[in-house]
Amino acid sequence: MTPPPIQPLAPAVPSTPLPDRDQFQISPLVRITLLGLYISLTIPLPFLAQLTAAPVPPWALAIGLVLGLVILVGVLSEQVTVDMEGITVGYPAWIRGWRSGWSLPWSEITALKPRTTGQGGLVYYFVTKARDRAYLLPMRVVGFARLVRYVEAKTAINTRDVKPLAQPWMYLILLGCTLVLLAFDSWTIGVALSLGTV
Repeated sequence: MTPPPIQPLAPAVPSTPLPDRDQFQISPLVRITLLGLYISLTIPLPFLAQLTAAPVPPWALAIGLVLGLVILVGVLSEQVTVDMEGITVGYPAWIRGWRSGWSLPWSEITALKPRTTGQGGLVYYFVTKARDRAYLLPMRVVGFARLVRYVEAKTAINTRDVKPLAQPWMYLILLGCTLVLLAFDSWTIGVALSLGTV
């Protein structure tokens, strides 16, 4: 059952004043972990394709994996900007053809609607007066608590129960698993290269 949307309430008075304009980027821990996981899962594939004489040439597989990595880097370059007028989610110019951002005035936001993810976590969407589309609240940025304060201060929505999708220790565990995978990758590539030279 979907939780009810968070309705506007009187905003809490922040302990420190917020600047008129601020920017937020994806956490370096999240970027490093996800990029490392992608590399650890894909880097042995061209070597294994060559060793097993797979129908897909190793060079074609390598090109596809590099393109995937470039797209992932672009997606993880998301930047959130807040100012007196509203909130904007944007990306570098070189990836805007694949990934478009959005901009939303504070005056159009009426509520935050929580949605349960497949893993049991909660994500939040901005509900607008027009209700034309869903705008996902960025939840993996550095300074998420400060971003939520902006939302509360500008929209009068009670955000006290809004928490990040994943805590840092979860990404630290995933990063540890990624490092173990990279160690196995090194062994796998070494074996593939040695067998390929026999």
